[in-house]
Amino acid sequence: MDERYKPDGYNAVSPYLLVKDVRAMLDFLAHAFGATELRRQPDADGGIRHAEVRIGDSVVMMGCRPGADLIASVHVYVEDVDRVYARALDHGATSLSEPRDQPYGDRTAGVQDAQGNYWWVGTRLRGSGS
Repeated sequence: MDERYKPDGYNAVSPYLLVKDVRAMLDFLAHAFGATELRRQPDADGGIRHAEVRIGDSVVMMGCRPGADLIASVHVYVEDVDRVYARALDHGATSLSEPRDQPYGDRTAGVQDAQGNYWWVGTRLRGSGS
């Protein structure tokens, strides 16, 4: 497939979060998931209109919508569910589901960030199929 239709390093599909506070979301993603900021577009008032981060091999985009009550639900595969879960809680998230081994071969947990988004994290357990 010709990959010129998208920027290098981007997947064909990227989550786009509509959040009340882009700076706070960038901070949460950096601390909880080790996200690396890729892009930031300011608005006329000095806020952030659009931003992008990389988590692992994926890009998460976000934009400011102060009045929005939209909630996103995002799943992220991580190397260590327990560590990411603890970091997210330390950075203001609340627990949706404590880390536990699932019968389908993943160890999973869930948190809700301070802006209401759900983050599901998983690690494939060794010895599990694909």
